[in-house]
Amino acid sequence: MLWPEAIRNTVKTGPDREVLSVYPYRSACPKSIWRNLISSAVGEITLAGYTNYFLWLEHPNLAKVLRRKTEQGCKVRFLVGDPDSEVTRRREEIESVPLTVSTRIRITLAELEQLRDVPGVEARFSDEHIAMSAFRFDSEMLVTPHLAKLVGHDSPMLHLKRHQDDGLFDRFAYHISELWSAGRAI
Repeated sequence: MLWPEAIRNTVKTGPDREVLSVYPYRSACPKSIWRNLISSAVGEITLAGYTNYFLWLEHPNLAKVLRRKTEQGCKVRFLVGDPDSEVTRRREEIESVPLTVSTRIRITLAELEQLRDVPGVEARFSDEHIAMSAFRFDSEMLVTPHLAKLVGHDSPMLHLKRHQDDGLFDRFAYHISELWSAGRAI
């Protein structure tokens, strides 16, 4: 092969081809990316953020959009932290911000009430994902590993697309699946 190093430096090969974009902050990801991922998902939307609070603020009429997605056959799942757990209380001490983790979770729970009776929407509590949020939209995913003492919007984010078995996407998908299996009904 001619110039193999040049090719490797300009064309993604192997596991890194699943990384579409990297953002230094979750808040740096354009809202249009989120909107497109939600709009284009046909089989699964899993929102596994500890509070998922920002979604309701940044995406007007999210409940209506998700209701429509389920009517089209898309499964929608929410995984949120338990607002009354010891894990949540400890995280509130670490973040030390006026809008507490438990308050942000309760806002999400109030929003989820609009979707309570919608077939295809499920929600569970989990305290195991306090250090990472993962949002799946069929074969694409946004993943935020939370950095020490920072709130979610200040942590980095990866935009992934599945291209291979047991790649980065599959590893995070497995993580979400395990969390979901161990989650408790809301």
